[in-house]
Amino acid sequence: MRTIRITGSALPGRIVTNKELEQMVETSDEWIRERTGIGERHVSVGETVVTLASEAARKALEQAGKRAEEIDLILVATCSPEQYLPCCACQVQAAVGAVNALAFDVNAACSGFLFALDTAKRYLDGKRYQKALVIGAEILSKIMDWEDRSTCVLFGDGAGAAVLSVCEGEEGIRSMVQGSDGARGMVLRCDNRPVNNPFQKNETGHSYVSMNGQEVYKFAVRTVPDAIEKAVEEAGFSMDEIDLFLLHQANYRIIEAVAKRLHQPMEKFPTNLQEYGNISAASIPILLDNVNNHGRIKQGNKIILAGFGAGLTWGATVLVW
Repeated sequence: MRTIRITGSALPGRIVTNKELEQMVETSDEWIRERTGIGERHVSVGETVVTLASEAARKALEQAGKRAEEIDLILVATCSPEQYLPCCACQVQAAVGAVNALAFDVNAACSGFLFALDTAKRYLDGKRYQKALVIGAEILSKIMDWEDRSTCVLFGDGAGAAVLSVCEGEEGIRSMVQGSDGARGMVLRCDNRPVNNPFQKNETGHSYVSMNGQEVYKFAVRTVPDAIEKAVEEAGFSMDEIDLFLLHQANYRIIEAVAKRLHQPMEKFPTNLQEYGNISAASIPILLDNVNNHGRIKQGNKIILAGFGAGLTWGATVLVW
């Protein structure tokens, strides 16, 4: 069995409140809270995907009592790296001193941590690898149009990490469900620089995140419950046996809708988007670290990790702690 027992997270020190955004765009604290549940978010003032990912990784390793040299695999889920080359995971490897680790990035946007977790599990299933660092890290503030109130109020920056290792017994990852629908992918997008060379000329200005919020909402409230139901069934549990549902922190209304579809109480759905906003691939591992550090997870608890993102992508994982 493969299990997560140790977590870590890192956030920029700068906090931007809804009240501060009122001075920047045509919005209000009431409007943002009512529609999203978000009250503030952490925004980089120099921190990078690599520095935050490395800090989260160090915290997880410290909690695990492991040396970086013991790590066999590092996966970083991100859609906002600073460099095309080298990948973020290789830079984290260098920063923490994990000299024996294989390292590469995964991009499935907000579903990225779940996709990276599944990838790491399959590496460990091959028995050549024993310990993996799985990290979700984003600096989304740099790809936001800070004059677009429909997007800039939603997102934040940060990183979360988990140590995945081989274990014995009943605890561990019991099932994983993932999917993609590229035909609808353009409802949430951010363009890269276009072809611009001696043979094809294009403007090379900056592109920012654009989103059809209604389409993303409809996609999420239908797809996430279905994925959770399939994952719970594959794990051999009933829905009522699940102790905690740790969902991607995009919008409080989406989380409420998922809870209603699953006929589960909101008490099982802890949230932190009030303080952090949507941090894409970092959202789920940061929430996992938060509830872990606050003592809300006990040995033997059955936990759902689930989310959705650009692509369109989605996933759900059942984990016994």
